[in-house]
Amino acid sequence: MPATDTIPMPGLAALPRVRVARPRRFLMCEPRHFDVTYSINPWMDPGKPVDTALALAQWTALRDLYRSLGHTVEVVEPLDGLPDMVFAANGATVLDGKVLGARFRHLERTAEGPAYLSWFAEQGFRDLHWPEHINEGEGDLLVVGRRILAGSGFRSDPRSHREAQEFFGVPVIGLTLVNPKFYHLDTALAVLSDDEIMYYPAAFSEGSQAVLREMFPDAIIAEDEDAEVFGLNALSDGRHVLLPEAAVGLQRKLRARGFEPIGVDLTELLYAGGSVKCCTLELRS
Repeated sequence: MPATDTIPMPGLAALPRVRVARPRRFLMCEPRHFDVTYSINPWMDPGKPVDTALALAQWTALRDLYRSLGHTVEVVEPLDGLPDMVFAANGATVLDGKVLGARFRHLERTAEGPAYLSWFAEQGFRDLHWPEHINEGEGDLLVVGRRILAGSGFRSDPRSHREAQEFFGVPVIGLTLVNPKFYHLDTALAVLSDDEIMYYPAAFSEGSQAVLREMFPDAIIAEDEDAEVFGLNALSDGRHVLLPEAAVGLQRKLRARGFEPIGVDLTELLYAGGSVKCCTLELRS
């Protein structure tokens, strides 16, 4: 055998990657005023009672878990009359220190966009953009390495994808959502690393499914039962993946890939159609 030949190593390709957590900086909003008083997605039923104290306790546990894992968590002041402001991921998209504000589709949430953008201005962020077209922040704009996957179909305007690309200067790939239960991209797809995702194919149009298969042939595929408990509304730091504790199938698949899944209980916030990722906006410098 020539010295330059590669010696075959059976099974080596199947070994999971070595996963390394990278400290992140997050923005969150305490659910002090959380309630379900209107319905703008299939999960919301104003007729069902909401336990605000329990929602606050569950949110606090998530915040404390982030900090225990070495992440920085900053908190924006919640405003009375904005019960969905707890879902900080919708408040903006931040990349390279640049902040693309959020413009909401439904009247009930429109005041959240200016509230979040004001926080960024007060904290010294200088490159701020108030959007022309509707985009609901990281709910529909997910950063994967130096690319952005952008959802539309229920909330964000497809024209916001071009606006995001021009502002951030990175490729933006549009994906169409077709199942109203998965109304934001972050309910149907989670970013695991700079080149890995997990997603629920049935939430997407056939063309978007084809795009995802082409871009991420080794993606983790979520089964119905995990998607239905919001298992894809998850957050990864490169090693730990925080996701709803009921998504046991996804947790098993993540472990097989070398990740360390951590189940989180945010069942009270699910009454409004939100979980781990919805509560968490990453501040990328």
